[in-house]
Amino acid sequence: MCFASAKNGAGVAALLDVFASLAPNATEGNAPPFLKGEGAEAQEFYAVPGAKAHVLAHVFKVIMDPFVGKVGIFRVHQGTITPNTQLFVGDGRRPFKVGHLFTIQGKDYVETDALVPGDIGAVTKVEEIEFDRVLHDSHDEDHIHLRPLEFPVPMHGIAVETKKKGDEQRLFEVLHKLEMEDPCFKLERHATTNETVIRGLGELHMRVKLDKMLQQYKMELSVKPPKIPYRETVTRLAEGHCRHKKQTGGHGQFGVCRIRMEPAARGAGVEFVDDIFGGSIPKNWIPSVEKGIRASAERGFLAGFPVVDFRATLYDGKYHDVDSSDMAFKIAGSLAFKEAMKQARPALLEPVMHVEVYAPDQYSGDIMGDLSSRRGRISGSEARGSSVVIKAQVPFAEMLSYATGLTSMTQGRASYSMEFSHYDYVPNEIAEKVIAAAKAAKGVVVEEEEV
Repeated sequence: MCFASAKNGAGVAALLDVFASLAPNATEGNAPPFLKGEGAEAQEFYAVPGAKAHVLAHVFKVIMDPFVGKVGIFRVHQGTITPNTQLFVGDGRRPFKVGHLFTIQGKDYVETDALVPGDIGAVTKVEEIEFDRVLHDSHDEDHIHLRPLEFPVPMHGIAVETKKKGDEQRLFEVLHKLEMEDPCFKLERHATTNETVIRGLGELHMRVKLDKMLQQYKMELSVKPPKIPYRETVTRLAEGHCRHKKQTGGHGQFGVCRIRMEPAARGAGVEFVDDIFGGSIPKNWIPSVEKGIRASAERGFLAGFPVVDFRATLYDGKYHDVDSSDMAFKIAGSLAFKEAMKQARPALLEPVMHVEVYAPDQYSGDIMGDLSSRRGRISGSEARGSSVVIKAQVPFAEMLSYATGLTSMTQGRASYSMEFSHYDYVPNEIAEKVIAAAKAAKGVVVEEEEV
């Protein structure tokens, strides 16, 4: 154990002497095994820390510098890299020529003529370089790489949007740069909720990223919890009928359709069945009915969430030789869908996540109780030494603030992972609140929305 002060320099010289005399050099280090080839057939080999051997270097950090661009920082395990060396990145077939070669002194990049085994260096403006890639000068067709590093899965998410109009494109550019730098930072774009969501390892991690975006990129953001991607569905058989007739002078609009709606298997989406006999609706207009049903289902019925997991069967209708059209039957299909939904006893669905919590055994009771209070169903637990893995099915709506709660409950000694499992019915008392909030946000009554 060495004592030193970075503030006044006391003991720093002695500390460097300890590194020079006691720390392992490049020939003594416990280097990781490299792999050549793909999958199960990959062959393992070790770097030979010789300056005259083929080059092997590992990129362990990527920085998006606002002045010099993309910076790849690597450790040389084998061979010598000079400013004229041609290198390949991983399994890339196009080499790049090293231009300026740097060592790093704090925030400064110091140009150097060569890097040998044990050295840490950097190259700039090489777009092919990515985190955890191997740089090599081998012309073999085999893929040279390391075993992927295992990182905790980013679970804590927040929805972000720019405060300044017109900054949306720049926002994605900045977030992509942060994603390239940090393997535990993820960017997601949710089309169903129309939100941009960023995920990290916790509240502090997100706060650091937001502060960096403000200080380095001058990007001000509004943040909020992500929306829950609810869905709607039907719970019983129902029929809908629409006679759409509109006369405005000249050609009018006329279309009649009768549909039958029934629940389908969970995850089936929207199924459309053409059961027309006798030509009551010509074949060329049946797709228009389907488009109307699907468009109306996408807009939702109860609270504006997409309606899924139902089968709509078109079994009868009427047409007019002059006034019928694609638009007329699309509107008829949409209105027939809404009529059927009134009788189909619609219900709200919510995403349920499969959650695994890893924690010391002493916290297992508190964790199980907390998951149960979040409407979770414990599916099992497994002891691993002095730790325990608790598995549960928990609604996504109850997991938005879980990272903070788990940290405080276990003094930061627990972690968790979750992935989507399935959709399930929302309890009535909660569904009523969700529907009321959705309608209030829209400022309209969803069922009466015009086509």
